[in-house]
Formats: sequence, structure tokens, C-alpha cells
Amino acid sequence: MPSGRHKSGTLRKVQIRTPGGRTVQRYDQRNPKAPSCATCKKTLPGIPRERPIRMANLPKTQKRPERPYGGVLCSTCTRQKIKLEMR
Repeated sequence: MPSGRHKSGTLRKVQIRTPGGRTVQRYDQRNPKAPSCATCKKTLPGIPRERPIRMANLPKTQKRPERPYGGVLCSTCTRQKIKLEMR
């Protein structure tokens, strides 16, 4: 029987095979939602779906794309915004 903290849906259940050959259930934290574009709400490619502690340990180049508005706007919205600024 799982203990009280494992009964909620906050933690996800993962089936793990131990070196002894047994299959046990482990409770892990869920991954956060994928980041989305600020204007069109489309999911942003190139940004990992990780927990904050893991994101802090990633290199800067793996956290977001290397372009203006990288990690905030998708490529199509960035293109439109730059075109509007050029006018």
C-alpha cells in the first residue's frame, strides 16, 4: 500500500527493474509543460522540457535558441516582429 504522499496524482509512477530482477514502482516528479510562444501560444522547439534545477545546470546554449527573442517567440512570430520593426 503506498504511503499518503504517493496517493495523489502529483507524482508519476515509473516501473523500474532492479538489478536483482524485481520490478518495483518508483514515484518521480512530472515534467513541466513545454514552453510556449508569447503571441501565438505554439510550443517552442529547441527548449528542453526540464525541471528548474536541471535547467540551471544546462549550458546556456541548450536553454534557448541563439537568436533575437529566442525562448520567448517562435520563429514565425519573430520574423513578423522584426519585419514590423524595420518599417
